[in-house]
Amino acid sequence: MVAVGDATCIGDTWMIVFRDPHAQENVYYREIYAEGTSDYQLAREKLERDGFIFSAFVGDGRVAVPWLFGDIPVQMCHFHQKEIVVRYTTLNPELPAGRELLALANTLAHSTKFVFTTALLEWCAKWDTFLKERTLNPKTGKRSFTHKRLRSARDSLRRHLPYLFTFEDYPELNIPNTTNSLDGSFKKVKVAIGVHSGLTHARKLKLVKTLLTKRE
Repeated sequence: MVAVGDATCIGDTWMIVFRDPHAQENVYYREIYAEGTSDYQLAREKLERDGFIFSAFVGDGRVAVPWLFGDIPVQMCHFHQKEIVVRYTTLNPELPAGRELLALANTLAHSTKFVFTTALLEWCAKWDTFLKERTLNPKTGKRSFTHKRLRSARDSLRRHLPYLFTFEDYPELNIPNTTNSLDGSFKKVKVAIGVHSGLTHARKLKLVKTLLTKRE
């Protein structure tokens, strides 16, 4: 199974879900209190005990992939990667470097490994000196990086780069490059919970589980 895994807040409940996008079926779900790596570890262990064999994993980047999924191909969701960049640059960056990096992130879903990697390395080289600028804090007398948020956006892309185009390296596995299949399932459940906002927590949880396990 190529597994798509993610966690989201549904009403007042956090749920972690693993989905088989090819079978269009959610194969694991569990209520959690906060998203953590251990939740993904428990999910994988449970599914493997049940006989599932993981051939690849698609996630949002918050999972410690080097040790938890290091034995299989891992694909970082392009949509979540773009969201991370936007979180640091905003949708309307004031600085030219920020505008260029956001424009580059917007090409992610339609780019190739070679083209995107080349463009990112060129951007990093072009703005290297700019990103090393430091600002003096008059109160502490210490200097810190002037463009911290832009550096964070760059670092996220560089950190996830080995996982952004895994789907290209394993075409025979037909790996999705996003978690959209699971996000659509989440949206359906959230709409239903919104309509039935007066339900008790126990009844909401029962409704969530019913909708998540319904075959599509």
